[in-house]
Amino acid sequence: MAVTSAQITARTGGPTSEPTDIRALEAELMDAARREWQHLPVADVDAAVDAGMLAASEAQAARAKPTDPSRADPGEIAQATAAETGAAAAAMQRRGLPTSASAPVDWSDFGTVIPVLAASPGSGASVLTALIADVLQLERQRVLIVDSADPSRSGLAAAARSNGPWLIRPHPRVHIRVSWRAQALLARLETDLPVVAPGMVPPPKFWQPPLRHLNATVVDLGHDPWRVAAHPLAGAGAWLRRGTPQPRPVLVVRPSRPALLHAEQVLGRLDPWVSSATMVPPAQLVVMGARRWPRGVAGAAGRRVNTLVPEAVFVPYDPDVAAAGITAAVTPARLRRAITPVLRRWGLLPDAAHRSLRSSSRRQS
Repeated sequence: MAVTSAQITARTGGPTSEPTDIRALEAELMDAARREWQHLPVADVDAAVDAGMLAASEAQAARAKPTDPSRADPGEIAQATAAETGAAAAAMQRRGLPTSASAPVDWSDFGTVIPVLAASPGSGASVLTALIADVLQLERQRVLIVDSADPSRSGLAAAARSNGPWLIRPHPRVHIRVSWRAQALLARLETDLPVVAPGMVPPPKFWQPPLRHLNATVVDLGHDPWRVAAHPLAGAGAWLRRGTPQPRPVLVVRPSRPALLHAEQVLGRLDPWVSSATMVPPAQLVVMGARRWPRGVAGAAGRRVNTLVPEAVFVPYDPDVAAAGITAAVTPARLRRAITPVLRRWGLLPDAAHRSLRSSSRRQS
């Protein structure tokens, strides 16, 4: 059964329809999403259906304007958009899935990979990504920032002063734009499709800029952590795979009992992949917006999160960052100081004694 304009109107806010119309429309878009690859994961099919619905809604609204000359059928637009979104997700996954899930990844071209995984949306992963990158680049480290989020929902959308001229094209509809954030490289996902399906995120090999050796790559995983944790072999989750040097994932939470509950659920979802040695578990818990645990919160940690609680790092609340988000300006020093000890412990920065000796030598010379 073909999708009709009447069905589109019913599904996207027009007159009330029978549920069978809704089911028929969604079935049509699901078939269109799987046209390129019948084994497309459910999460990507759902995203492709959403993309089709959104494109059709916009077409329906434009068609209603008397000044708009377009007479494109919203049903045809819905199917075409769902098919294109599904095809892009299929192409990215089929080019990025490893031949063996147990094979380690060679991360040497990216330096130390630091994937930043939020326990839930709004935890502050983008802020922490910028903090880590700023600490490293201010110490003259060569840093790549990877922003794998949907462009319309990215917390790093304003992290560069301007869009850079470098464009990597892993797919005709999916691009990676590389810009400068001070001395760090910022690689951000771009697409002209209305929705980024989880599988549309290019595999790590496409994010490497052809410029120079990197000391570290900081990755804002960006997507719903529940989806990322379900399939870390494709999409943004591929940055969690074990390899050499070993990635150091960071788990970000807010200082609340619900946040710890969400973190426990995400870690539980990752358990099978960790047990099979496919990925590495989070190496560090970071609590955003607090100097310490509020009373009664830390005790709510489940057994998985509880192993990370003793070494948890607290990044204090900053009203300017809370209001403006991450901009092209350097992040506040007091927030950077909170995360610096972790980077020193990981060997990414010289320790304090070595730094004092180096400063003393410079003064004497």
